[in-house]
Amino acid sequence: MLPPAIFLMGPTAAGKSRLALALSRHLPCEIVSVDSVQVYRGLDIGTAKPSAEQRRQVPHWMLDLRDPAQPYSVEAFRREALTVMAQIVARGRIPLLVGGSMLYFKVLLEGLSAVPAPSESLRRRLRRLKARFGGPRLHRWLAHLDPEAADRIRVNDWVRMERALEVLLLSGKTLLQWHQEHQGQGREGQNQSCSGLAGYQVYQLALAPARRPQLHRQIENRVLQMLKQGLVAEVEGLYQRPDLHLGLPAVRAVGYRQVWEHLAGNVSHDNMVQQMMAASRQLARRQLIWLRGWPGLHWLSQEQPTGEPAQKAPAQKDFAESAESNEGKHGMMLERALSFLEKKGVYA
Repeated sequence: MLPPAIFLMGPTAAGKSRLALALSRHLPCEIVSVDSVQVYRGLDIGTAKPSAEQRRQVPHWMLDLRDPAQPYSVEAFRREALTVMAQIVARGRIPLLVGGSMLYFKVLLEGLSAVPAPSESLRRRLRRLKARFGGPRLHRWLAHLDPEAADRIRVNDWVRMERALEVLLLSGKTLLQWHQEHQGQGREGQNQSCSGLAGYQVYQLALAPARRPQLHRQIENRVLQMLKQGLVAEVEGLYQRPDLHLGLPAVRAVGYRQVWEHLAGNVSHDNMVQQMMAASRQLARRQLIWLRGWPGLHWLSQEQPTGEPAQKAPAQKDFAESAESNEGKHGMMLERALSFLEKKGVYA
């Protein structure tokens, strides 16, 4: 029988980390972070990184792997996460992979296609073009060559724009064409040798409120809590470093980018807070789009999130849920997760 591995996916602020800790009290799990920003040292508050006490309670992996000045690739994540998973299984425990970086989950399930390797010489030429003509003009060029990629990639997302252009110029194929040619199934019980998960039975759980307003309230509470915990001071320490700038993935992360712009004097504190909330809602929306089409996924909510606003309730209930209600929902999600895993033969 293959050893189990559990995926716990969901949008930002859905309560994944809390549920993962609760699951680890019932099952012999070690938690593997699947978060493209928690890999950076010093980015703690804005990523809701687990506390020292939580790490003492349950071993956590794939945290604090890189300095913020060092970009981190999906290839590096796949390689390092598979190593960590194998070590957890060798200890007789269960890897519990938790996070919202859906691309990272995807490469674990499906493997990496034979996309051309990065070319430093081509990247230097692209950067010279960007310096001469500007990012918006190169984005229009990308839209002409690869409309699908241009729709997905924002004008100011230079890292992804550069990669899309690089792959196209090196191979004559778009990223979507590469993906379609090498796409795996990624379904529960259909582990593939190319993915690195052939030696595991993967169970995939999704956690998200079924209605958008509830998730938005949780996002707003999360943002306010991070600011109260000292997010601005955390980013200020990064802002003082001469080697860090907005061109780096770590600095562009949701929350960090908005505080950085505030420290640069570009936005007021109030506007910064509103921009953080808006960016977090947009991130959650993108994460849910990934999940709605995800095969082999078991939703812990009664129904798959629709993304549509719920019917208006009375005002006092529309904006404030009691602690008792939240505790009840958390307990219900834990019961559903344990029930599903028990039916699949995953026991303590």
